Amino acid sequence: MTIYIAIGSILLLCVLIIAWKSLEVGSRPQDSALKQRAIFNINEQLTYTRLKEILPNHTILAHVSFDALLTTKYYRTRNKYRNMVADFVVLNEQQQVQAIVALDDPMVLKRFQQAQYQDALLSLAGYRVIRYDDVPEYVQLREDFLNEPRSHVPFVPVNDLKKYHLYSDLERKKIKIIG
Repeated sequence: MTIYIAIGSILLLCVLIIAWKSLEVGSRPQDSALKQRAIFNINEQLTYTRLKEILPNHTILAHVSFDALLTTKYYRTRNKYRNMVADFVVLNEQQQVQAIVALDDPMVLKRFQQAQYQDALLSLAGYRVIRYDDVPEYVQLREDFLNEPRSHVPFVPVNDLKKYHLYSDLERKKIKIIG
């Protein structure tokens, strides 16, 4: 009889342990909380603002999937650009793609080969790709989109510079045009 009581107590103890474990699993949260995040980083925000100021009659689209820009007959070819996104797409007044603007973010370690691959894909499809190393200057955007020649920056003596007037008048080439 004591054997039956011992076996029954062990079985009861096992059932209680299993029930306790199942209560612990049920109390864990299944998903993490959702939070808002910024659409643009600071470089993308400045670039978008400058594009809108330079091209007021154009439509500027941001973070456009390559699936919206490219099409192909075969699924295996589509897989090559499935998760890629263009930074900005500039549409003219007739809603045709005028150019695709790519922005290299210095804060993100982006592979140079991946950027070249993305530019090559878009160029093969017939798009004009303009890649900037940093936030483009107004003069550079006017030159690229409005075909205005770069005006000569007058020489300013060092003594006439204001306290925070550092590099804004320097001519820097910040562009790689492909296509």
